[in-house]
Amino acid sequence: MAKSKTTLRDVAQLANVSSATVSRVAQGNPQVDAEIGARVLAAARKLGIDFTSSRKNRSIAFVLGNRDLLNEFQSRILLGAEGYCLQHGWDLHFVSFRCDLSAPPGNLRLPQVLTRPDRPGGVILSGTHTVSILSALRDIRMPFSAVVNNIVGDWRSEEYDCVATDDVRGSAEITQYLISLGHRKIWYIGDQRLPWYARCAEGYRRAMHDAGLEPRFSEIRSEDRELGYLAVKWLLGNGDRPTAIFAGNDQAAAGAYRAVQEAGIRIPHDISIAGFNDTMGDLLYPALTTAREFPSELGRHLAEFTLRRIQEPDVPPQQLLMPTEIIRRDSVRRFDMGQEWDQHGSAAVSRQNS
Repeated sequence: MAKSKTTLRDVAQLANVSSATVSRVAQGNPQVDAEIGARVLAAARKLGIDFTSSRKNRSIAFVLGNRDLLNEFQSRILLGAEGYCLQHGWDLHFVSFRCDLSAPPGNLRLPQVLTRPDRPGGVILSGTHTVSILSALRDIRMPFSAVVNNIVGDWRSEEYDCVATDDVRGSAEITQYLISLGHRKIWYIGDQRLPWYARCAEGYRRAMHDAGLEPRFSEIRSEDRELGYLAVKWLLGNGDRPTAIFAGNDQAAAGAYRAVQEAGIRIPHDISIAGFNDTMGDLLYPALTTAREFPSELGRHLAEFTLRRIQEPDVPPQQLLMPTEIIRRDSVRRFDMGQEWDQHGSAAVSRQNS
């Protein structure tokens, strides 16, 4: 005799709940007690049933916090996440979200799309968010994953599903590369109020200290291209000119290029510039030396973690730290210890040739 098809009643019996409760769990109803929901899902998996395949709303919300979609790095994360979701039969919906990053915890209101009855099954957090959104999503029992590098505030990443770039190590490595080429007066450009700039600054600082060199930081506060432009304008005017600049992302490096080139200073003959993330490296002239991140892969892993959390809400949190790769291009060259700035600051001359 053929084995009868497994039903919701079978799941209810195994989980020791009512069939109505099983039905609510199957539809992703957030009102079901978390412990009961986990028990029902465990029973369903044991019986070979995937409730997520029957949900009407098979969508994930990609919540981009406090960033512009035109940001090259975030766009690539989005595309990576979308590709993974489509491969597994889920839709990805984009949500732009802005909030006061300095507001005290508890004052955050989630986007309306995440609190409606037909809310998405899960969330991917990218861009810049405060720790408040983590607790807010937990309060409504929304499965989610996050990019570690861009969370403002104190939190414990091991308590969440999250993916990160090892930007501390990567920035240390690119600083060490500049040092290996003879550079000693290396300035770091990045607004350290923002977490990704602060993490790159940490790696830069470590490498400079390890080499017995003085870390030098720009105090300009802004974002990306404007930050790079204003910081270099300030550097060129303060009389303490660097032989190399390390910008905390490629966008800031692009701003640095504009300021340097407006001053008639040649890259890399007069000054070397390095960036971070490799979203614009081959678009600049000369091509930018930078540390490559892998945003598309970040997006795929974020989607993978969120879908797994939807399907298995009781599994331990997952963390993934992804390495970087130095991409050597034309914006950096070896520094001659006899090289110095001329009196106009527009070119370099060598004592050996004077």
